[in-house]
Amino acid sequence: MAPASHPDILFRSAPMAVRPEWIDYNGHLNMAYYSVLMDHSVDDLYPQFGFGLDYLKTTGCTTYVAEFHICYVRELHEGDQVYATVQLLDFDEKRFHLYQELWHSDGWLAATGEGLTLHVDQSGPRVAPMPETILTNLRQMHAAHRTLPWPERAGRRIGIARKG
Repeated sequence: MAPASHPDILFRSAPMAVRPEWIDYNGHLNMAYYSVLMDHSVDDLYPQFGFGLDYLKTTGCTTYVAEFHICYVRELHEGDQVYATVQLLDFDEKRFHLYQELWHSDGWLAATGEGLTLHVDQSGPRVAPMPETILTNLRQMHAAHRTLPWPERAGRRIGIARKG
């Protein structure tokens, strides 16, 4: 079930390793570090959009995650090698909606993440429009990604299903 069907379309992060200090007393990756791994993968992606430390220094703008949902699919353990794929689901002048899958190097899905990120002018701070250069980069990625199927786990809500 690895994302091999779209390797030329989806962004793929650099390989990452599960660190010993991230392991909880149950012997597997603590839930918080799935988010860390996904955050690191977006750090790999950001230069393609035009974001990063230089962008912050020159514009005073950055990004803040407004909402993030994780689905834990399979346990990760110390030393496991993983990578993430990222799909741009939607965007507008001030926000973008990303979907991520965290893959074990052996080809199985460990977790999914979905987030809404805001473009923020730090002088407020306040949500602000992105410059045209970044919007152009988002448009290019979105044009490729909108040809992909909508991910099954995207747009889910949390709740307890009750039998009627």
